[in-house]
Amino acid sequence: QVQLEESGGGLVQTGGSLKLSCVSSGSKFSFDVMGWYRQAPGKQRELVATITSGRATSYLDDVKGRFTISRVNPRNTVYLQMNTMKPEDTAVYYCNARGKWGHAPYEYWGQGTQVTVSS
Repeated sequence: QVQLEESGGGLVQTGGSLKLSCVSSGSKFSFDVMGWYRQAPGKQRELVATITSGRATSYLDDVKGRFTISRVNPRNTVYLQMNTMKPEDTAVYYCNARGKWGHAPYEYWGQGTQVTVSS
């Protein structure tokens, strides 16, 4: 059974930094795409950043230049370095892994880690 476990969340002041980690277990293969989503209170979950197995990355416009996603293959570990943080970055951050094994799609989620940025 595949599991994703996030860590590294916490409380930080405006302008500060945090680094989130997501460690997976139960998979023998590298995930096609890993990413981070976030969900603030009363808002929909939004995609923050993704990284492919070939390390191509994409970012939400609001975090470009401030956040950096990286991963370690084949351990399927993904990180999110968050710098120059703002109060609007406050949310629960979720790790995600998705792709296809053959013709069968898959998608996994972590339980989430709380990030709070104080003003």
